[in-house]
Amino acid sequence: MLINNNVIKSAALPERSQEQNQAVSQLKENNFGTFLNHAINEINSAQVQSDEATQKFLNGQNIELHDVMISAQKAAITMQAALEIRNKAVEAYQEMMRMQI
Repeated sequence: MLINNNVIKSAALPERSQEQNQAVSQLKENNFGTFLNHAINEINSAQVQSDEATQKFLNGQNIELHDVMISAQKAAITMQAALEIRNKAVEAYQEMMRMQI
């Protein structure tokens, strides 16, 4: 008796729908590197906005002091959060490296 492997595979694994294929492709696009790049760009954007607000204030342009301070604090908090996340990731990596197999 001959059994066709293709028949067995198709019976065991149902075909993916178009929606499932799109979901899989989106997951591939949304990998960790993309997430990390997006997060770093947001941190940079907060820093740039803070610098621009400070320069506007120093040049005497129409910007309030509290707006400058708020943008500076937002930039500081985002940077501090990023550093804490980095520290936790490094700590987790070091912990994994200490594990015995």
